[in-house]
Amino acid sequence: MISSGRHATGSPAGSRTSSLAEIFALLVGDAAPVGFRGYDGSRVERDGAVGTLEVLRPRAMRFLATAPGQLGLARAYVAGDIEIRGDLHETLLALLEHRRQGTSWRDLGGSLRPWMLRRPELPPEESLPAWRRGIAAHTRGRDARAIAHHYDVSNRFYELVLGPSMVYSCAVFDSPEVGLDEAQEEKLDLVCRKLGLEPGQRMLDIGAGWGGLVRHAAEHYGVRAVGVTLSRAQAEWARESLAAAGLAERAEVRQLDYRDVGEAGFDAISSIGAMEHIGTAQLGSHFGAMVERLRPMGRMLNHAIARTHSGQRNRPGPFIDRYVFPDGELQAPGTVIAAMHDNGFEVRHEENLREHYAATLREWGANLERGWDEAVAEVGAGRARVWRLYMALSRIGFQTNRIQIHQVLGVRTTAAGESGRPPRPAWRLDRSQIS
Repeated sequence: MISSGRHATGSPAGSRTSSLAEIFALLVGDAAPVGFRGYDGSRVERDGAVGTLEVLRPRAMRFLATAPGQLGLARAYVAGDIEIRGDLHETLLALLEHRRQGTSWRDLGGSLRPWMLRRPELPPEESLPAWRRGIAAHTRGRDARAIAHHYDVSNRFYELVLGPSMVYSCAVFDSPEVGLDEAQEEKLDLVCRKLGLEPGQRMLDIGAGWGGLVRHAAEHYGVRAVGVTLSRAQAEWARESLAAAGLAERAEVRQLDYRDVGEAGFDAISSIGAMEHIGTAQLGSHFGAMVERLRPMGRMLNHAIARTHSGQRNRPGPFIDRYVFPDGELQAPGTVIAAMHDNGFEVRHEENLREHYAATLREWGANLERGWDEAVAEVGAGRARVWRLYMALSRIGFQTNRIQIHQVLGVRTTAAGESGRPPRPAWRLDRSQIS
């Protein structure tokens, strides 16, 4: 049912246009289980609705009309001009699945008025800093600033979202009953098993975050682990955590660009969620440098979000690029495997964990909702809304196979072709079963 009312909160004087509910109905199919409320008093009622989309202010229409699609919706949501009542993930998924094919904001014609086509001031969370203007991506300085934008938000905020594990990458859920912390423990251990870690070995972790993997590897596998991150906040938190766990003698996290690691001869290298920040043009030189830092028969595990097709653009959509991961890039798994294969690695194994990341994002989203008031107090409402929207949209991306997450294991063989790997993987076994 569509019901129209008079404009309740100030459309510009003298303007006449279709009701907001009618515009909604032009864009979203009748079968969508999503209700609608407009500031003009118009509404759409749907039986069994999973949520209701509310347009609270006229400014929302300016965001939507001047940036049709995901970016306009994100701007209006971050600014608080649009609200979604009910389950955010299910509502966004329903809107995506039931959008009217072939109809866009540009097709609305007379339903829009000139005042809607004037772009409002952008939310401050999108403000384009000077370091992103006219400077080539993936210089050391620009990478450091991009990482700081995302990761130096607030360690307390990340504690609320990630939980006690403080691991910001895809978990591995062995069963639906497994909780997030246990699933993250399994992911860390899976990486260690794939790398074949043994006591006394040396391990390098690229993009070490808050130190979860180096801590796990040092504590459970007896290795000497070095992690590097460009984030000052992450490095400080990791150092304190390692010291509190009594592991500072065997594990460290440095605030350092991975390109500036001076040591070599490592037995293993892990890169968990770091490659998205490296850049497609740098993949060959990156993997070549990693080979040089490994001893013969050393191993590297690369864990990264991926495109589903090599023909897709590497840069993310405008919402992710402008609000979440500046300068981030995603490649198809074949591109990554080829870059490893062509730059000194023998690729030994590949695994797609897509469904596991959807489950991980479900848990992170639930954590954010439980700690919402504290999260807003910590980073502000706009930034908290960015993370809420980003995690819900990313969950949909993994769930619907728009993006994937792949682990690729490579080995630096000896000149004689020795890999040092067993003929078949043994990492599916429990740790206690591996000699």
